[in-house]
Amino acid sequence: MELNEAQKQVDEWIKTIGVKYFNELTNTAILMEEVGELARIMARKYGEQSFKESDKNHDLADEMADVLWVLICLANQTGVNLEEAFTKNIEKKTKRDGDRHKNNLKL
Repeated sequence: MELNEAQKQVDEWIKTIGVKYFNELTNTAILMEEVGELARIMARKYGEQSFKESDKNHDLADEMADVLWVLICLANQTGVNLEEAFTKNIEKKTKRDGDRHKNNLKL
C-alpha cells in the first residue's frame, strides 16, 4: 500500500467508524503515548530491561502500526501529503548525507 492510499483509508475509517478526528493537540499527545508504548517493547526486547508479566502479550508490529496510524491522522488533519513529504525527505537526506556515513570511521 502506498502512503497516499493509507492516508485515504485512515480518513475513510475516521469518517465512517471513528466519527471524527480528535483535535491536533490530542492526536499529538496520543502519538507520544504510542511512541512510548513502542519504546517500552524495544527496551525490553532489545535493551537491558526485562519483560514484566503485563508485557507478555507485546506485539512490536502492532505498536509500530499504532504510531503510523496516529501520524497519518495528523498528516490528514494538517494537509500533509506523506508520500510527497517522504520523497522530499529522502532526497534531502541523500543530498546532505551522501558521503557522510561512508566516511564515518565509527561505522
